[in-house]
Amino acid sequence: MIIETDRLTLREWRDEDRAPLTAMSADPAVMQYLRALPTRQACDLWIDAQIKHWAEHGFGFWVVEDRASGTFLGAAGLFRIFFEAPFTPAVEIGWRLARAGWGQGFATEAARAALAFGFDKLGLDEIIAYAAPANHASQNVMRKLGMIRDAASDFDHPRIEADSPLRRQVVYRLPRSAWAVGELP
Repeated sequence: MIIETDRLTLREWRDEDRAPLTAMSADPAVMQYLRALPTRQACDLWIDAQIKHWAEHGFGFWVVEDRASGTFLGAAGLFRIFFEAPFTPAVEIGWRLARAGWGQGFATEAARAALAFGFDKLGLDEIIAYAAPANHASQNVMRKLGMIRDAASDFDHPRIEADSPLRRQVVYRLPRSAWAVGELP
């Protein structure tokens, strides 16, 4: 499955994506608010999990490329949540971009394409997103997407260590009804 936007290509994972994901994941600024992928092996396992998710569910994270140059910019997409939280069962939207892609609207552009796929092709009723409270950039993207803050669903991420500043997560939601009537900014 390939999706093209004005500036981006969202496409399936290939073996040649492993090195750029590993390089991106070695950047402390990129990973500041994300669960660590500290080694090539960890990055390979993350990619393998995305490929498996696609095979089992018909969706997942895509590679995000610059459409003009083919440059690897990161990943964005949808993922079924496999842990218990106040909002599960649910499908989340997420993104992680290399620093060279920051501040250009790429995360919002890729996420809008993923939302369209989730609502229009998959028929999802709701898509959620979550981030560490200090991750203001991701929360700004969530708001640009028209997602609504749901403080009652904030949670401690069960896959993050109890003493980590990333353990607490804030939750945003976007119901299909808001997408269907074009309430996005």
